[in-house]
Amino acid sequence: MTPISKPPRRSREVSLERALSKLGIASRSETRQWILAGRLAVDGIVRDDPQHPVVPEEVRLTLDGRPLTGEPSRTIMVHKPRGLVTTRSDERKRPTVYDTLPEAWRHLKAVGRLDMASSGLLLFTGDNRLADWITDPENAVPRVYRVTVRGRVTDDELARLAGGVEDAGECLRPHQVTLRKASGRESHLIVILTEGKNREVRRLFAAVGHEVTALKRVGLGGLVLGDLPPGQCREVTQEELRVAFPGAPVSSGHRRKD
Repeated sequence: MTPISKPPRRSREVSLERALSKLGIASRSETRQWILAGRLAVDGIVRDDPQHPVVPEEVRLTLDGRPLTGEPSRTIMVHKPRGLVTTRSDERKRPTVYDTLPEAWRHLKAVGRLDMASSGLLLFTGDNRLADWITDPENAVPRVYRVTVRGRVTDDELARLAGGVEDAGECLRPHQVTLRKASGRESHLIVILTEGKNREVRRLFAAVGHEVTALKRVGLGGLVLGDLPPGQCREVTQEELRVAFPGAPVSSGHRRKD
């Protein structure tokens, strides 16, 4: 007997339990509980299958008959200090960037990471589509860093960096490297990346013989860190996001009204 297979999903379809997470309404586990309890309806029809396929932005979702809409998803900019890890919790009990956030914003998702020794601009958002768009290498969102390295970076080394270097079988190629000033002791540079590979700046300079001693992200897309103090955060408006990330799916958001 030939098994009956489900039709393939359209490219924008996701499971119902994942859809609410993508819209920033609720976690997958919370959504699953609602579905199994018969509380969630799609276009007026109660669905009891967490894997039911939907296009999140094209359906009307209700919980106990109430529309799951509300305030726009929130996005904040944080000036991450050195010495914090970019994770919600750390198995080694190290302090995390979430420890600096007000309680009301600790549910937001970090957009990318900065390593423990780095500082600067981090975004946190409740809009999962926006977060995925910013971190997708195909969108080439510029990340701007102020970098200090040991020793003098030469013109030949700048040319090597511009041409791309190999590290651990991976090609690292910065979008732009600008030398601001240099001495025999250290060099100061501006580096712009568009791919966001793991520890990319440190690996780039290690490949040409320089250790990074200070690394600060000062720009992401069209957003700049400015004079926001370390450890502080501010909300980023929907209009700022549209200007900073042209073409990004900046939506009015969907949030459950309690």
